[in-house]
Amino acid sequence: MTNQTTTRSHASARHQTFADEVQYYLSLQPRQLPSRYLYDALGSALFEAICRLPWYRITRAETRLLAAHRRSVFDRLDPLTRLVELGPGSGEKLVTVIGPGDPGGPGNDDQSRPARLDVHLVDVSPAALAASSRSVGALDGVTVATHRASYEAGLAEAVSETQGGGRTLVLFLGSNIGNFDPPGADAFLRGIRSALDSEDACLIGADLVKDERELILAYDDPLGVTAAFNRNLLVRINRELGGDFNLDAFTHRAVWNAEQSRVEMHLVSLRRQRVRVAAAGLEFTMEKGESIWTESSYKYQPAAIVTMLEGAGFRLVEQWVDGEAGFALTLSQVT
Repeated sequence: MTNQTTTRSHASARHQTFADEVQYYLSLQPRQLPSRYLYDALGSALFEAICRLPWYRITRAETRLLAAHRRSVFDRLDPLTRLVELGPGSGEKLVTVIGPGDPGGPGNDDQSRPARLDVHLVDVSPAALAASSRSVGALDGVTVATHRASYEAGLAEAVSETQGGGRTLVLFLGSNIGNFDPPGADAFLRGIRSALDSEDACLIGADLVKDERELILAYDDPLGVTAAFNRNLLVRINRELGGDFNLDAFTHRAVWNAEQSRVEMHLVSLRRQRVRVAAAGLEFTMEKGESIWTESSYKYQPAAIVTMLEGAGFRLVEQWVDGEAGFALTLSQVT
């Protein structure tokens, strides 16, 4: 089979999976859509814009922690030879970890990382992989491999391609762990654990519980960028699956579910309407006020992050907390 034929085959399989999952999740009550489908090329660009909004403090807080403590990460994991980042986005945070940094800044000693590193980038978005591989690949002493796949499948590919010696560090940043419900987060972390060897490590970034108003502003910003990011999922379904969603008939809503400790994003129907998605073989009626639940972002207490990691087979190495923004960076090793 030629590379071109293989590529077409993979694209066809991804398209069918997208159609099947849209059919399944939109048939549930309440109606839902998997958040991973938010990240097509436009969705990824909109999310990068969200990360720069003054109301979305996650990226800046995490970047500060990575810059300040990267040397500690490498010192504690010596000899480290490979990094696997799940969901690298633009690659900026990984560059903060392994790049030359700001001379004289905290943790930014040029000798803080190994001279040579194998870096594996895992994402379902080709745009994110292209951007992150350009950013990271420009660094000295770094070899980059990309994996367009789910986190679990991409990690398995990355680990299978590595060859003896040194330790592996898996990075899961941006509070992406918050997109999993508690059982899903546990299963996901156990999957990471099972792919790694003894003394390999995991670096997790997680947003913390804070004032409700601050949380809502981060997910329903006054500029409407997050609303556009959310509605773009309907644009994608219309374009790729022959849907007929009317964007003007939906509004974005973010709510804080204190009982479940999560922010939820919804697309709310403004009127009673009939919707078709041809490739999914789906036709249904949405009532006025009915919503499609598109994303959950769980928020944590610092101790709960440690408990979650320990339950999945890791032991705490260190945890750093940005108290002002309410964000934690937690380094753990395989037990």
